[in-house]
This record gives sequence, structure tokens and C-alpha cells, in this order.
Amino acid sequence: MKVKELMTKKVLTVSPLDKIDRVFVLIHFENIRHVPVLDKGKLVGMISDRDLKKVLGPTKKIIEKSDGTTVTIVSRQVRTLMNRKLFTIEPEQRAADAAAIMANKKIGCLPVVHKNKLVGIITATDILKAYVKLCNLIEPFGKIKK
Repeated sequence: MKVKELMTKKVLTVSPLDKIDRVFVLIHFENIRHVPVLDKGKLVGMISDRDLKKVLGPTKKIIEKSDGTTVTIVSRQVRTLMNRKLFTIEPEQRAADAAAIMANKKIGCLPVVHKNKLVGIITATDILKAYVKLCNLIEPFGKIKK
């Protein structure tokens, strides 16, 4: 099975200059955990839901509105928080290779890059879904040992 068969092709991305608030909205409302960071079309970093937890502390600004309500703003830019150490994979590589890289590097996803262009993303969840399908195909032919 190849990466291209499991990867998500519609990838939501952000810019290094975007505010962390934009990442929070994407992660929360699109139900995703990893967001690639592109600068002029080039993959330059990744930001995850775990990275966001780092800024949910005292770096917030609280603005009090005239009606007495408050708005919390994280004024940092994505570039201050994104992970620049990237591991990528090609769409034609084996999904097992992607799983091995993620396990060895203890990361939850890999950007899928072809000819220096982001073409998708593969996550540990994608790999697990494929594993479940494979197990369900195998099970009718014999019980899987526990």
C-alpha cells in the first residue's frame, strides 16, 4: 500500500506570518491536529494542536470591551511556534515506511511532498484506519491471535 492511497489531499495550511488564532480556528473547527506551514508555496514548518497548548499560558492578551465582555488574543505569529525540523515522505513510498518514520521519530504526521511541492499529509490515524481495514479483511480467513 502506498502513501498516496492513504494521504489526505485537501490540506489546510497557514503562513509563518499568520497569527496563532488562525491555527486554533483551523484545528478546532476543521477537526485536524496538524497544519503545514507554507511560505510562498514552500513547506517551511509544521504546527500541531500540542504546539498550541504551549501558548495557552500567560502570553495571552486580554482586551476588555465596552460592554464588559473580554476577548483573549494570542498575538504570536505561527513562525514563533512552528516546528522547523521536518520529516517528509513521497506519495509513491510505502505506507509502512511512513508508519516506521512516524514511530521512530515519535511524530503524528508526515507532509507528503513531490518535486518540492506539498501534495498531501499522512497521519498516524490514516495508518491506523488502513490497519483496521486490513485486519477486517484477514479475519474471515482465520482468527487473529491476541
